[in-house]
Amino acid sequence: MDELKVAPDLERIDEIIARYQNQKWPLIPVLQEIQEEFNYIPLEAVKPIASSLGLFPVQVQGVITFYAQLYTTPRGKNIVRVCRGTACHVRGGKTILKLVKQHLGLEEGETTPDLEYTLETVACIGVCALAPNMVISGQTYGHLNPKKVGQLFGDKKSGE
Repeated sequence: MDELKVAPDLERIDEIIARYQNQKWPLIPVLQEIQEEFNYIPLEAVKPIASSLGLFPVQVQGVITFYAQLYTTPRGKNIVRVCRGTACHVRGGKTILKLVKQHLGLEEGETTPDLEYTLETVACIGVCALAPNMVISGQTYGHLNPKKVGQLFGDKKSGE
């Protein structure tokens, strides 16, 4: 899948780093704020972060790769998380995932080239009474069926 590469605003990264200059152990908050701003952590940010915090770049990179919720590749504006929990599986979650993949033209972990959607699966969303379910950009959708999935994604497949 072709990936749209957008150059990060390095001045904005410097502004974020500067806010944490005098704090003790600010690495994770800096990384979180940069990710919040850009929806991922640009690799170009690693050296300035390390330099400003008195760390080696490999230490910053080590923290980024250690935490699964930190990303170094661009992600979609809309994160789609499809539940794979037991209740969702029993109630048709596998079909829901298949339909979402078809509508978005994505596999798990992929992002659309226009950076609109990223597709993920999770072990459990925690609303088993609404099974099968998924979360799109923080909004939970439950009791899903093929018609509801079509409505959520404009009833058209990606690229059409």
